[in-house]
Amino acid sequence: MKSAKIASLFRKLSDSIPNPKTELCYRNPFELLISVILSAQATDVSVNKVTPELFSAFPTPEEMFEAGSEKVFA
Repeated sequence: MKSAKIASLFRKLSDSIPNPKTELCYRNPFELLISVILSAQATDVSVNKVTPELFSAFPTPEEMFEAGSEKVFA
């Protein structure tokens, strides 16, 4: 897809949905990103149940990275 067409598509989306909403609970872009990734495999309701504890334990991308997948998924 050419960049002009992509820009046009984004303008149309922005015009038609100026303030998109989500059912996911988040406080910052990091939490939104992780919540969206999790919501691909679970419902938003389920994601909202587990993310408070997850973000309490790993409040930043750096802390989540440093903990490693075994600790995060435990």
